[in-house]
Amino acid sequence: MARPRLILLIRHGESEGNCDKSVNRHTPNHKVPLTQKGREQAFNAGIELSRLLEKQDRVLFYTSPYLRARQTLDGILEGLGDYNDHNYAVYEEPRMREQDFGNFQGGPEKMQRIWKERAHYGHFFYRIPNGESAADVYDRCAGFNETLFRQFQNHKFADVLVLVTHGIWARVFLMKWFRWSVEEFEGLRNIPHCQFIQMVKGENQRYTLTTPLLRWREGDEDRVEEIRKAVQFRSGDLGKEALAYIVAAEREAAAGRSEGPITYDDGDDH
Repeated sequence: MARPRLILLIRHGESEGNCDKSVNRHTPNHKVPLTQKGREQAFNAGIELSRLLEKQDRVLFYTSPYLRARQTLDGILEGLGDYNDHNYAVYEEPRMREQDFGNFQGGPEKMQRIWKERAHYGHFFYRIPNGESAADVYDRCAGFNETLFRQFQNHKFADVLVLVTHGIWARVFLMKWFRWSVEEFEGLRNIPHCQFIQMVKGENQRYTLTTPLLRWREGDEDRVEEIRKAVQFRSGDLGKEALAYIVAAEREAAAGRSEGPITYDDGDDH
């Protein structure tokens, strides 16, 4: 068995969908491109990756097929510069796509209702109409993990595995790998754009998550702003009353989430 010494997850760079709150009404989600800032973030991530690699490392990249993820990978490879072309391979993996929030998303009233329901129902199990729940994403991650474990049986497997993906998918992947509860998953904040999440292999062949993840706490002041950006992005302009309702529902849900420590080490062998 040849498990990689390092597994890196990275969320795509800033996309037009992160800035233009109406883009998903007319552009398919898988075709949303990066902004100029997002391309710069991807290039800088490539420079950062070059510092994490050892001279003889063989690197395997898996990327979501969504345009913003593939453009992020392109930027990373550009940022790597003179790194030996023969030392890495690239594959697209459809199971690494982001949670599906529906095809072309509806108008403000419809999306307000969906976000209110999601806040009360719970982010993990709530299924977006014509889309997915995070639980559906979990099933995809489980299948992908099994594929990785089979590939780890090959003694020629890469030294470093890099997964270029999306915020929800990355958190669900970690939830599956480290066996976190639903409450622990729902208590996690999103991952910043183009930040590497590092899983380091120990002498016992198990992995430790060395990148701390931010968690929501009841009463977080910046939670209001992040929720506002999320619902405005997917719903159009919301009134203060509608936004306050969603924030209150999110805070109520946060109060019931686990506050115990998250496990950052593998349990039994996978």
